Amino acid sequence: MPPFAVNGHFTVCTNPTLPPMTFVNGQDTRDLAGFDIDLAHELGRAWHAEPAILTMDFEGMLPSLSSRRCDMVISGVMRQAGREKNYDAVPYLDSSIVVIARSGTPRITALEDLSGQSVAVESGTSYATLVEKTNQKLAQSGRAPISLQLYPAEDQVVQQVLLGRVHALISQDVEVYYRQKQLGGKVTIILKPDNPDYREFAVYIRKNPQDKAALGQTVAALRQQGVLENLSRKWSISNAQEQAFTEKATSSAFSLEVFFSALTSMAFVKGAALTLIIAVLSHLTAIVISIPVALKLNGPRSPLQMLLSAYVAVFRGAPTLLQLLFIWNALPQFFPIFRESWFTPFLATWLSLSINESAYQVEINRAALRAVDQGQLVAADALGMKRSQIYRHVIFPQALRIALPPTINEFISLLKTTSLASVISLQELLAVTQIQVARTFEFTEYYSAALVYYLAMVFFFLFLQKRIERRFSWADRNKATGHGQ
Repeated sequence: MPPFAVNGHFTVCTNPTLPPMTFVNGQDTRDLAGFDIDLAHELGRAWHAEPAILTMDFEGMLPSLSSRRCDMVISGVMRQAGREKNYDAVPYLDSSIVVIARSGTPRITALEDLSGQSVAVESGTSYATLVEKTNQKLAQSGRAPISLQLYPAEDQVVQQVLLGRVHALISQDVEVYYRQKQLGGKVTIILKPDNPDYREFAVYIRKNPQDKAALGQTVAALRQQGVLENLSRKWSISNAQEQAFTEKATSSAFSLEVFFSALTSMAFVKGAALTLIIAVLSHLTAIVISIPVALKLNGPRSPLQMLLSAYVAVFRGAPTLLQLLFIWNALPQFFPIFRESWFTPFLATWLSLSINESAYQVEINRAALRAVDQGQLVAADALGMKRSQIYRHVIFPQALRIALPPTINEFISLLKTTSLASVISLQELLAVTQIQVARTFEFTEYYSAALVYYLAMVFFFLFLQKRIERRFSWADRNKATGHGQ
């Protein structure tokens, strides 16, 4: 037994959009299934330990392994020499790389035959590197390169071929075998190259000879006992499934039944609720942070003002996704307390979105405060009002009316930005949508249901904006002057 499992549990990072290796088996996003999930439980039984499955984006798995958020990665990841420089890998299943194109496309004999064509692959995988190496060979022979398109999930890669946007896609045979009923007749395998870097799926762990030896012995025992072979049969991972690509195509008509089922499912309701909660909490926190910062930036120059200006510039300049990944994956490298279980994806998202949003809200509040006529400050001061009374009864109400429209716009933008949190496994609305699309491949119906939820939330806040603006119309100086006339 490896030392990380001696306490009776171990954590597994996996990506839930790669059937039949790992996927969501129904509307409940917690109901994970697939070869890799079964393998994790078999390892747990062998070690008398309980696996805790942590789902996340493909690109986030190995960084999460480095930051000790999980003890191993099991998610249909190929065993490759480049990855083994940083991690230990134990192979558990043979696989093969395949090139897929629309039905009727002639077979090819090598990747170089895709010269001048467009190819889609999942971002974060090593297929992009393979295409780049092929392009180097093509350049040496004076031929046109392969045009590469990267997409965040495997189902989106397949969609590009179905839509005719790209000529072909690169994937593993096990997934396309699994999708036979969804893709039957629409696509075909045009190449199955024998590449040594794409022959085995492997369990990845951090570098440790003792852990690797223990894991290798357990996997070897499961193979000898026939457990792995039984799992292959259970999930239809066999070359015999290749003939399924000749089956008759399934109907591509929009299914109202699937659409309304998604629209009324608890998975979408929970996803929308989580999206709304994280957006509201993050924006409220940003407003609380931004008000004193805006007041300070509007005051006389000082070292603190320069520091706050730098804070605003840095967090406005850095991409939101980068800030999110830094807080989730890099922060634990500096402060180990952030790799403990209390620091959840929800907290990490709240923290990163609040900090990022506060930088924008500072500029909105600063401009609104400056727009208030400073003569009113002098007049209120002359009336003997305290500074706190001046801001509470004179400055803030007028600044609020000015700041309200851009603040609501920022909130609507933030509401949509929450979708980035899917990369650190937060199950918000778009993450739920992608998981269901990966499971069923009925992307039009699920995307339409998600669109309805987003529009409903946005229209509600636009309505709320109008109501609040009407409530503060008395603070409009022009209207007040007009009434006075």
